[in-house]
Amino acid sequence: MFAVNVHFIWPFVVFATLSVIGFLDLQQSKHAVLRNYPVTGHFRYLFEAIRPEIRQYFFESNQDGRPFSRERRSMVYDRAKNIEDVLPFGTELNVYADTYGWVNHSILPKPENHEQLRVTIGGPECTQPYSASLYNISAMSFGSLSGNAILALNKGAKAGNFYHDTGEGSVSRYHRQGGGDLVWELGSGYFGCRTADGKFDPDKFREQAANSQIKMIEIKMSQGAKPGHGGVLPGSKVSEEIAEARGVPVGQDCISPSSHSAFSTPIELLEFIQTLRELSGGKPVGFKLCVGHRWEFMAIVKAMLKTGLKPDFIVVDGAEGGTGAAPIEFANRLGTPLRQGLSFVHNCLVGSGLREDIRIGASGKLISAFDIAGTIALGADWVNSARGFMFAVGCIQSQSCHTNRCPTGVATQDPKRQLALVVPDKSERVTNFHSNTLKSLMAFTAASGLNHPSEFKPEHFYLREGQRAIMPASSALTWLKKGALLDEAHDIPGYSTYWDMAVAETFEADKSIEVAKALHHHRRGYH
Repeated sequence: MFAVNVHFIWPFVVFATLSVIGFLDLQQSKHAVLRNYPVTGHFRYLFEAIRPEIRQYFFESNQDGRPFSRERRSMVYDRAKNIEDVLPFGTELNVYADTYGWVNHSILPKPENHEQLRVTIGGPECTQPYSASLYNISAMSFGSLSGNAILALNKGAKAGNFYHDTGEGSVSRYHRQGGGDLVWELGSGYFGCRTADGKFDPDKFREQAANSQIKMIEIKMSQGAKPGHGGVLPGSKVSEEIAEARGVPVGQDCISPSSHSAFSTPIELLEFIQTLRELSGGKPVGFKLCVGHRWEFMAIVKAMLKTGLKPDFIVVDGAEGGTGAAPIEFANRLGTPLRQGLSFVHNCLVGSGLREDIRIGASGKLISAFDIAGTIALGADWVNSARGFMFAVGCIQSQSCHTNRCPTGVATQDPKRQLALVVPDKSERVTNFHSNTLKSLMAFTAASGLNHPSEFKPEHFYLREGQRAIMPASSALTWLKKGALLDEAHDIPGYSTYWDMAVAETFEADKSIEVAKALHHHRRGYH
C-alpha cells in the first residue's frame, strides 16, 4: 500500500483547474484574446478592471485626473476636514496654456468682508422671497445617491445655512430628516406630485410645496451632462423608499420623459411657472436648463415680454456638469458649456430689459473660490455644486456611480455599502467645505480690491485668446447693453439673427437662419 502525502495533490488540482479553464477558453466564441491566449488572457481583463485604481493611486500627478484633478479633489478634502489647504512651492498649472484664466489683484486690497454672503431670490410676483447662500448643493436625487449621503448633505446644509437641491427624484424621508433648506426640483416625471399616468397633479404639488422646508421650486428643463435625454429607473431598483419619495409603485419602471407634458410652448411654460407660484403660496419659482438652440431661450424671453409673466430665477447648467450615468455622446458633445451658456442667458435678459427682476444661478464643475468669482463675473448671482459636495461626503472619483458598487457608500443603494458613510462625520465635513470655500472667496475678493463677490464683473476675469492676445472677459466675449434687443436696428453677432428666429408662441424656429439673416440685413438697410 502506498502512502500518499496530501501536499502532492495540490499541484494536480491547480493543473487540472487551469486545463479546464484553458479548454473552455478555446471553445468559447465571445473573446478573441482568450481563444489565442487561453488562461493568460484573463490577466488582461483583471488589469483592465483595476486600471482606474492603479492609475489614480500610483501614476496620477497633481494635475492629472478627470473630470477633477487630484489637486482640486485634495483641496475639497482638506477644506472638508478643516485642515490647512495650502500649496507649496508655487503653482503647477501652465499659466501660458490657452485655457488658463485668472483674476487680477489690486495694489490696494480691501479688508476681508466677514458678513454672510447671500442673495435674495424672488421677483415682483413672489410673496415669499428666499435669502440663499452664494454657494449651495446642486441637484442630486435620492436614488442616485444613497440615503446616508442625502442625510449627510442635508444636515450639513442646515448647519451651514445653505440650500440643498433635491434633484428630480423629489423630497425623500432623508431630506426631511435632515431639516435643511430645500429647493424642490420638478422634472418631466413630476415625482412627488404626479398622477397615476405620470402627469402633473396640482393638489399633490400644493400639499408638498406647503412644507416650510421647501424654499423654492425649480423646473428642470434639461441638465448639462445629458440635455434632451429622458431616463428609466428599472423596477428592480424602485425600492419602497424611492417609491415613497417619487410617488410611484414599488417594483415598477420609473420613467422620466425627455420633455414635459405640462407645457409645450414658451407661453405655456410661463403660465405653468405662474401656476406653481400660486399653488406654493408665493414661493420663488424658476427653471434650470443647459443652453441649446439659442432661438429657444430667446423665445422664452419674448414670451416674458409678451405676457408679462417671468420666472423668479434661472439656473444655467454647463455641459461640463456631472451625472450618475449618461450616454457618451451626450456627456461629451451635446449642450453649451457654462461660460458661453451663462453669458448668453445673462445677455438676453439684459438686452431685453428683464435682468433686474430675474436672478441667475449657475452650476458645472464649480468647487473653488476662483470658480465662484469667475462665474459671478460672467453674470451669475450665485452658484451650485454637486460633485464638490460629493467629495466632501467621501466620494473618491472612482466613477462607479452607475454600478451600484460605490466604494464609499455615496452613490449606491446597497445597504451594506451605505454603512461606510458615517452621517455625523460627513455632515460636519459638508458644513466645513462650504464655510471654508466662502472664507477663501472673501479673501480672494478682498485681494482683488473688491468689497463683495457681487462686484466681480467681466473686466476682472481674464482669458487667453490664442498664443498672444490677453484680454478681460469684457472684451473677449460679447456683452449687451440694457434693452439692446428691443431696438429693431440692433446688429449683434450671435444674437440678432437668433432673435429674429424666435417667437413667443413656440420653441420651434419661426424661420430658417438664412431667412432670418436676409430679413435682418433688409431691415438694416432702412436704418
